Amino acid sequence: MQAILLVGGLGTRLRPLTLTTPKQMLPVLHRPMLEYAVSGLARHGVDRVVLALGYHDDAFRAAYPDGRCAGVELCCVVEPEPLDTAGAIRFAFEASGMDASAGTFLVANGDVITDLDVGEMLRLHRSAGAEATIHLIAVDDPFRYGVVVTDPGGRVSAFVEKPPGPRSPSSWINAGTYLMEPSVIGRIDAGRRVSVEREVFPAMVADGALWALRQNTYWVDVGTPQAYLRAQLDLLDGRRGPAAAGVSAEASVDAEAVIERSVVMAGAVVGAGSVVRGSAVHSGAVIEAGATVLDSVVGSGATVGRGARVADGTLIGERFTVAAGADLSDARVP
Repeated sequence: MQAILLVGGLGTRLRPLTLTTPKQMLPVLHRPMLEYAVSGLARHGVDRVVLALGYHDDAFRAAYPDGRCAGVELCCVVEPEPLDTAGAIRFAFEASGMDASAGTFLVANGDVITDLDVGEMLRLHRSAGAEATIHLIAVDDPFRYGVVVTDPGGRVSAFVEKPPGPRSPSSWINAGTYLMEPSVIGRIDAGRRVSVEREVFPAMVADGALWALRQNTYWVDVGTPQAYLRAQLDLLDGRRGPAAAGVSAEASVDAEAVIERSVVMAGAVVGAGSVVRGSAVHSGAVIEAGATVLDSVVGSGATVGRGARVADGTLIGERFTVAAGADLSDARVP
């Protein structure tokens, strides 16, 4: 099976980390976020992944010069202009040489990390004769997402993108992974911005052609500082497989430093008397003596000065410096 990963976004909610690095190339526990998505697809039989690129597309090619990732063939295509979700799908499908002979293909948001059972989703898709099938998960606060209502058999009866008002018709949301037949491409106008959530899926609902799999598996949309940290800490805590080591063997951590439930990547330096808790310290970053980093991210090559304190979701951009003695909370540098 082939898959299209949508990885062209600007990653604005993770700025300044994404000013220099596209979101899907940010590290999650010592390797790029993209590799978790691709390796997960590979386990379910995907052997070719088309990257629908836009922002900082050169970073993806530089990281995988042989055109392979996690044992899977990569095909990189770059939108000439932002075409929104459906427009990006059509462009990637055509520009990568996919056609009707490819059969069912998968589409996923590249910033989603999930343990979705694609095999189960494919069985539903085929048994229902669906034109497209989407993965749903239940959440406590559905108002930031596309809410989906289905009948008992899984056919979608309503697709409400970010429902207004105090009540939602469902707690099941669009989780950003889709199985599609090539005929879906014909529903997407060429050469303009088209939203799969606001245009294509509602039209398919009207035709009775859209189905959904409810599966409350592990899922995180790594689009905010909190979710980006959660994805790393879940790996540390063993929520996804065996608990992993957070401190790279190639990092330098002073014996008098305190590291708790954090990721410290290769080449990072953590000085004496410093505290790093619930945080991610990227490669080559320096936490100087007596500094404190709490629930925050320090970008590659950045420095947190002596005695400084950064906390509550602060993001320090690549190669930037927090001055000695500074006290930052929920801040962005720069």
